[in-house]
Amino acid sequence: MTNNLLTPEELSALAEAVEDGLIAVDTGFNTAAQVKRHDLASEDSSLGVNVTSIDMINERFIRTFRPSLMEMLRSSPRINPNKVQILRFGDYLKDLRAPLSVNVVRMMPLRGYAIVVIDPAVVFSSLDSFFGGFGQGSLGQLAPGRMFTPTEMRIIKMILDVFFRTLKEAWAPLMTLDFELVSSEINPQFAQIADENDLVILSRFEVETNTESNGFLDLVYPYASLKPVRELLRSRVQTGDGNEESDKQWYDDLDNAVGGACLEANVILATIPTTIKVLESMQVGDVLNFKKPDFASLQPNGIPAFDVHVGVLGTQTAVRIERAVVPGEP
Repeated sequence: MTNNLLTPEELSALAEAVEDGLIAVDTGFNTAAQVKRHDLASEDSSLGVNVTSIDMINERFIRTFRPSLMEMLRSSPRINPNKVQILRFGDYLKDLRAPLSVNVVRMMPLRGYAIVVIDPAVVFSSLDSFFGGFGQGSLGQLAPGRMFTPTEMRIIKMILDVFFRTLKEAWAPLMTLDFELVSSEINPQFAQIADENDLVILSRFEVETNTESNGFLDLVYPYASLKPVRELLRSRVQTGDGNEESDKQWYDDLDNAVGGACLEANVILATIPTTIKVLESMQVGDVLNFKKPDFASLQPNGIPAFDVHVGVLGTQTAVRIERAVVPGEP
């Protein structure tokens, strides 16, 4: 068995020849092609999840969430949705600092788990408002291991109840979601709903409280959980159930307008394949033979619609419809 590898001297000679320009290196096919790095093990965020639909869902969510919080907490915080982002889960976690109210949520029938993250500033402001204050509750910089008290946990549960109920209404035009709170943490590093390099979809809602530092509410979907419903997200979010009176009137008007459109219908008895050479050689009196088919074809605007029999009715030539033509059937 021979060894075809080049010796170190031969490799050195080739390298020197390339550097000196004695050996051309710009030959071959597609030398001007552009190269883009692609990791086959990573998720591709361009494969169909329409974040515009998530933005629309969030807008519907905000319209109901703020009045619901006002009814529960007796205060009306201003809530501003940020633009939906697709990022790696590890990049999201590195910007968070404990303690936070990190809640792992099951969103049936979506697969996997999502997380709802509530900033302590929102918790303390809500707690102050609930007990008759002006929403100015703040404990300053908290220690990383500081746990929430039972009273604070009760406020968090109330916020989550409103959050889940409102989000379910916002998703209702697309699909029905049911929420189940799986666990609660104070350190986001313990809420591993995805691997560090997996993509997630972040919906952040900025909450303007009466404190000096405003808070936030985060809803994080694993990218993989929304891929099965990407066809729904590609379509526009409906604004109703399709049974409104205006929709029915529009359907009726469209049906009337289409029903009055004029079409030219031709009856084709048969078709004869030929060539240009044969056609040019034809003369008056030539006879063309063909096998008569079982049915003629009634074609409005050139589209086969019915199989018909050709006959006579009184003094008029007429056709009788035998059956409708179904596309795809022979």
